[in-house]
Amino acid sequence: MAANPHGYTFNHTMLRVKDPAKSLEFYCDVLGMTLLRKSDVEAGEFSLYFLGFTDDEDEVPKDEKAAAEYVFSRQGVLELTHNWGTEDEDGPVYHDGNAEPQGFGHIALDLPDLEEAVAHFDRLGVEFQKRPEDGKMRHIAFIKDPDGYWIEILSAKAMAGG
Repeated sequence: MAANPHGYTFNHTMLRVKDPAKSLEFYCDVLGMTLLRKSDVEAGEFSLYFLGFTDDEDEVPKDEKAAAEYVFSRQGVLELTHNWGTEDEDGPVYHDGNAEPQGFGHIALDLPDLEEAVAHFDRLGVEFQKRPEDGKMRHIAFIKDPDGYWIEILSAKAMAGG
């Protein structure tokens, strides 16, 4: 079979978030992602935040139509969906996928230096689900976002045995 015979692109993964301010602080300030586009859907009472990694924030188009095409033609975009009013609810609002019944597991980020990233997350008080020194898989860690979703952090080089 030909590689990608249809020309498909894996564009984005969506996570529902309780408080967009906390989630944007985590994904942008802690992980270094860029808010590529925000869309408020008044009829549905929700907002969409599209995030991705970019070397230059100026590459993101300012024009709404161009920004939409830019976001929906990229790979590796994270869509955070905020249903208005959830930030006012007590306790967790969404299932993280890792408690019973299990479903969704995690997203993963390749980092240039796992040890340096762990120190960065420690300085910022990020919650770990699994530290590299825990268990047998010492080349990965899992951190949690404000809604309890797991994020695997790894180094592609270490994963390949290098």
